Order: sequence, then C-alpha cells, then structure tokens
Amino acid sequence: MDASNPLLTEWRTPFGLPPFSAIGPDHYRQAFDVAFREHEAEIATIADNPAPPTFENTIDALELAGETLTRVGGVFWNLAGTDSTEHLRAIERDISPVLARHFAAISLNEPLFLRVAALYENRDKLALSGEQKRLLDLTYKNFLRSGAQLLGADRALFAEMAEQLAELEMKFAQNVLADEESYVMALEEADLAGLSDAAKASAAQTAKDRNVVGPFALTLSRSSVEPFLSYGERRDLREELFNAWIARGAHDGETDNRCIVSEILELRRRRAQLLGYKTYADYKLEPTMAGAPAAALDLLDKVWVPARAQAGEECVALQKLADGEGANFRIAAHDWRFYAEELRFRDYDLDQSALSAFFQLENMIAAAFYCAERLFGLRFVARPDLPAYHPDVRVFEVLDRDDRHLAIFLGDYYARTGKRSGAWMSNFRGQRKLGGEMRPIVVNVMNFSKPSPNSPALLSLSEVTTLFHEFGHALHGMLSDVVYPSMSGTATPTDFVELPSQLFEHWALRPEILQKFARHHETGASIPQDIIDRVIAARTFNQGFATVEYCASVYVDFLLHFRPDAPHDVVCAEKEILGDIGMPPEIVMRHRSPHFSHIFAGEGYAAGYYSYLWSEALDADGFAAFEEAGDIFDPAVAKRLHDFVYSAGNQRDPNEAYRLFRGRKPEFDALLRKKGLAHAQA
Repeated sequence: MDASNPLLTEWRTPFGLPPFSAIGPDHYRQAFDVAFREHEAEIATIADNPAPPTFENTIDALELAGETLTRVGGVFWNLAGTDSTEHLRAIERDISPVLARHFAAISLNEPLFLRVAALYENRDKLALSGEQKRLLDLTYKNFLRSGAQLLGADRALFAEMAEQLAELEMKFAQNVLADEESYVMALEEADLAGLSDAAKASAAQTAKDRNVVGPFALTLSRSSVEPFLSYGERRDLREELFNAWIARGAHDGETDNRCIVSEILELRRRRAQLLGYKTYADYKLEPTMAGAPAAALDLLDKVWVPARAQAGEECVALQKLADGEGANFRIAAHDWRFYAEELRFRDYDLDQSALSAFFQLENMIAAAFYCAERLFGLRFVARPDLPAYHPDVRVFEVLDRDDRHLAIFLGDYYARTGKRSGAWMSNFRGQRKLGGEMRPIVVNVMNFSKPSPNSPALLSLSEVTTLFHEFGHALHGMLSDVVYPSMSGTATPTDFVELPSQLFEHWALRPEILQKFARHHETGASIPQDIIDRVIAARTFNQGFATVEYCASVYVDFLLHFRPDAPHDVVCAEKEILGDIGMPPEIVMRHRSPHFSHIFAGEGYAAGYYSYLWSEALDADGFAAFEEAGDIFDPAVAKRLHDFVYSAGNQRDPNEAYRLFRGRKPEFDALLRKKGLAHAQA
C-alpha cells in the first residue's frame, strides 16, 4: 500500500466513508494499478490452491477477492458520473478496456472454473444454506455466460470483444455528456413567457452557472427542457430546444454515436452467438423473471395496443384545443406537452407550474423519509459533519427501529456541469456479512434545477415521483441483509430490481402524504383537499402519451437486440421498427438510440428496458396488498415486503420472492388498470 495515496490507505473516517477531500484525479490510475495486481494475485491463489475445492476456499474466497478494486472503483465511477472532468474522462478511456480485460481473464481462468464446476456438480452432497446454494448456482452460470467453456480461438475472441465493448460503451456515454454540456440556449425574459417564476429563477441561475451573456439560459437537462416544452409560449423556441434534445449523440463529428451503436450491437450479437444463443436478447433474458424474449414481448404487446389507442384519442383532444385557439398547424412532438398542460388545466383545473409551489424539495425528501420510517422503522439523521464529494451533497446516517446504525445515505439533487443527466441510485459501498459485517453507503443522484440563492427548490409532480423512485432503489440497498456481497441490495435481475423503486412511488401522491408534506412554499399552508382530489382524478391523464413514449423505446431496444444481424444504420433501423409498430407521428420515443444511455452506455439494461414495464406490473399488483389491508402502512404487509423484497437481495429466485411477499403470483391485469388503459381499444 502507498501511504501517500488516500485510495490505498485505511479510511479512518467516520463509518469508513471515502476521504473525498484528500482524493485527487492523479490518485486513481495508481490505485487502479495496485488494485488490479492485488486482485490478480488473489485469483491466482484461489485457482492454484492444491487443496480440493470447498465452498469456503473457492466461493467464499471469490466473494472476498478484489476488495481494493471494489473500493477504488466505487469512488471513481460514482464521481465520473456526478462530477466528470476531462481528466476523469481520460482515465475512463484508459481504465474501461483494462477493466474489461481483467474480468474477462477471471471468467476465462480454466483452473478457477474447474473448481467452481466441481462444486456445482456435487452441490447436492454439500451442506449448504439456501443462500449458499443460490450463490453457487449463480456463480457457475455466470462463468458459463462469460465464456468459461469456450475453446481455443473463441476464448481469445470473446475476451477481445469484451474489451472492445467496454471502450465503445464508455465512448458512447462520454459523447452524450459532451453534447449535453456543449448546448446552452440563451434567452431574454420575453422568451420565457408562460413559465412560472420558479422556472424563470432556475433559468437565471443556469445562465450564471454557465457564464452565459444574457439573463436566462436553458440546457439539455430534462429538468430544464420539460418545463419549457410544457409552458413556453414561443413555439419556435420549443421546436428548437426539442430538436436539440432528441438529437443528442446524432451529430456529425466527434460526438456522433450512430456508428458506435451499430458496432456495439454487432459485438453483442457475436458474443451471444459464440455462447450458443440465437440473439443477444435470448442471452440477456435467460436469467430474468421473464426468462425468454417471448414473455417480455407478450407483455409489451398487451400494453402497446391500448396505449396507442389512448394516445390517438389524446391527440384528437389536443388538436381540437389548438384549433380552437386558432392554430394553423397539426400537433407536432414539440407541441404535445404544451397543449397537454392546457388540457389538464381545462379538465382538472390543475396548473402543474402552480402546483409545484406545494412541492418543495426539502419537504419531499422529508416525505420519503417519513414513509420509510412508517414502513420499515428507519430514522434519517442529518450529518453535515460527515465528508461529501460536493458541497451540494447532503449526508444522512440511517438508523433502524432499535437506533442501530444501518447505512449512510447521500442525496445529490441538483444538476450541474459535468454531471450525467438522468437520475440514479448507486453504492460507494455495498452490504455484506461475509468476513465481517459491512453496512452500505448509498447515494441518490438527481438533476433537479438548482434554485437561485434564498429561493426554494420546487419540484413538478413527475420530479416528486422520480425522487420517490430513486429513494426506493436506495432503500433496496440500505435495507439489504444478506451474507454475500455479490447478492446484496440491488444485485437482482433488472425486471425485479425496479420493483422496490416503482412500488415506493405509490406513496408519493397518496392523500395521507400530501396532506402532511405538500405545503405552499410561501404561506406554509397544506395543499387543499380539492387539489388533492383533482391530482388523484388526473393520475391517468396523458397516460397514452407517456406509455407510448416509453414503450417505443422498449421496442427499439428489444428488437435491435433480437435480430440475428446488426443494422449498419441504426437510425434507419429505429425508423423501421417504429413504422412496424405504428408509432404515432406526434410522439417521439423517450430515448432515441444515439443517446439511449440505459442500453448503450453499458449492458445493464440492454435488451432489458422492458424491465420497467414488467416491474410496473408487479408494483401495481403489489401495492394492492396494502390497499386490500386497508392501510398503506399495514405492519404485516410491510414486514413481508421488507423480508422478501427490500432486504433479501438476490438470495432467492425473484419469482419466488414475489410470491412470498404477495402470497401468490402477480396479476398483470393490474397494470392496465393503474394506467387507465383497461378501456382503450385498438
């Protein structure tokens, strides 16, 4: 260990938090080099052990190996996402292929695999716990899915393609970030007609933060784009901003992702076929709840047909509204949100901009904490004394119902330069019991518009839902109570991992929560009951649009990965898919391929973006358990939810985990009812 490198020394900070202030960009490369060497030596010790393989000397040892690499990577990859600089991006470009090569070498280590295979073949003779049996099964199958049984040249080719994929996926992510960072729309006050005072204040703050010559500015952050598309009265500016938003990653030049996407698809296809799968989608869905492409496509088709029909009805209503105002154009994609908000106001007397006055960020954070306390007995104690990686980041110690330390939670809520767009949950440290109790350090990252000084941060309804969604992921990580690190927290199949997050969204707009936490930022008055009633009545408003926008991205993801070849022109392939499914011309898919980071900045959701829909079917059915009990905090239902979902990690098959929570298999019809699509016809 190098005592001069804080990444390579023992962290004597409270709770073992990273010593952020002591870590500089120059520390990472050396720390990675040391961590790689350590991990390689640990793997060699396991693989070359002359003693017969046992669970302890092989599986346990594998789980504990690479601790330094995990720790260094936990800091680097988190900060590369939240506070990227050109220096960090250069390290990403260097490290990504090395990391892929490193883990490919482990997966293709024949003596190591033979030890794992020997244990797997004799698994019925071993005295293993249920968690150990599942871990052995997952470890063995992960080796197979990583090429362990490939022979000769195929082994080298598989490893080479893994390295190429890592470089391309990293380049894809950096290109999207570069496009987002380089775009600023400078505006005058007259250009912001229709926007709320809070939105104008955020645009003013953006202009200051981006050093724009002019009083106001917008960026390509969703929290900047959505309000302007929804309320900005300048149709020409809405169109300009919208076109820039959907064109990220699709510009000629250094940040063009179109060819990169084609290369990624081709490499994924070839790797899957090397392993004996017909397509990458067949490979990817094998270990999921869906199990096979047919099951995922079946659910998607069932939702798409009524969603498209509903969107058609919505479009007619928007066109009628626009025509009534003298519009001499057909509704286009950059018009939809604007006229939808007018229609929402007309039909439900809900002005989303005015409504946000009741949704202060501070209160919504408190609401999420309150729900976690009522459900799981948690308490969140602000700890401004603890180290954080940025001044905007808030740090909380999480205590259980017996006031024992459970986790550290970091909240990083505001958009800023160098921060990847979107919202996510991640770990600086995961939970485990093997080798000693280790409690997690979890972070939620958002991109809400930062208010001007002395002004409150006000959220839209969708942003409130996003906050609860990501906090649901955070709870999944913080409540984890398993032995083995590779099975802890959110390390579950993607079509199950979204269940805890999407289920937690249900509490966000419940009357019990709104009455307590939705207070006007100026008067402190609680949100009136009649507004709550109208919010609830409007829950399914515009659901055709929202579902079509999302499902179109699912189809494109799935069908690009489900074809036996890779398209040379991904934009043309995308267009063909949308034409085949009958995509309404007035709606654009939520994530176009050149900036679809979920599936091309890494493999996590590749051929798996359907997971949100699958999990939404589960969460609609799952929340009904609380409704049936007559109490949204029912202790018995909450205990089952805790024991079999939030704390259980991946220690059992997710289909079985859901059955244990719900008492039966999920009923997917609840999804259409939740979306208000059960009545819609094609």
